[in-house]
Amino acid sequence: MELVRGLYNIQSRHRGCAATIGNFDGIHIGHAALIDAVASRAEALQTRACVISFEPLPMEYFATPENVPHRLTWLREKWQALSQQRADQLLLLNFNRQLATTSPADFIKKVLVDGLAIRHLLIGDDFRFGLRREGDINLLREAGLQHNFTVEQADTIEHHGERVSSTRIRTLLKAGDLESAAALLGRPYALQSHVVHGAKLGRTIGFPTANLCMDGKNPPLRGVFAVRATVGSDSPPINGIANLGEKPTVDGRRLSLEIHLLDFNADLYGERLRVSFHHKVRDEMKFDSIDALKRAIADDEAQARHWFANPTD
Repeated sequence: MELVRGLYNIQSRHRGCAATIGNFDGIHIGHAALIDAVASRAEALQTRACVISFEPLPMEYFATPENVPHRLTWLREKWQALSQQRADQLLLLNFNRQLATTSPADFIKKVLVDGLAIRHLLIGDDFRFGLRREGDINLLREAGLQHNFTVEQADTIEHHGERVSSTRIRTLLKAGDLESAAALLGRPYALQSHVVHGAKLGRTIGFPTANLCMDGKNPPLRGVFAVRATVGSDSPPINGIANLGEKPTVDGRRLSLEIHLLDFNADLYGERLRVSFHHKVRDEMKFDSIDALKRAIADDEAQARHWFANPTD
């Protein structure tokens, strides 16, 4: 897949495509079905399949500092997930004030017609766009007749009778229902970042941890989890326990992700880890003392080891 950052980087080979558009946060099974459908349409038209998306996400642009929304995947993770799909290119638009105040008609003209010269547009069942989200499928179909492109609305993708959506996945993760979230994502939920130096408290109590940089990230889940960590791109996964939260026992103030890898001893500083979440052990809590914290972590490790040995329990 080829990344095209902004309209000004569109080349002739990117034009005349079949496209789909949306936030694509999480790249869940509904997104995969949408991209697969537009790829099939592109093949029939003998052209390229294009995904159009935004950075930051519109919900992040409009949020206040006191109400930062939860996000499933950040740009690097999103790009990696999209690269596993059948699309040929990703047009990434900077969601800024100019784009936020663009009327639906101007968005169609600037992005779909003058920018990409699309031949076919496939949209999700809830797609709205433009200033005040006033653009809808009827406006797109009118524009298609005028500018010679076809418009199709995808069928709703459901799982166990409920619509698949990023919002639903966020709700499941917040509730600790990792199994249901994984079913909608098509894979276990995962985060990735590089290992940084922390306070090194864990090693003093017998549980050394890898501390992942969480600057700018606000995933929807919190607590202690049984996880699997992958170092780099092709190493085997390593079982572990992770605490995702603010470490209230030691008066933490910032979100952190600390991972204690089981039966592992190596220097990981500077390495990039991908951490997949498989089972919630408990909520994060504040303990009365470091000794109480140490006993809780030992119990967490025992529960995680039991789950890895008996994942269906």
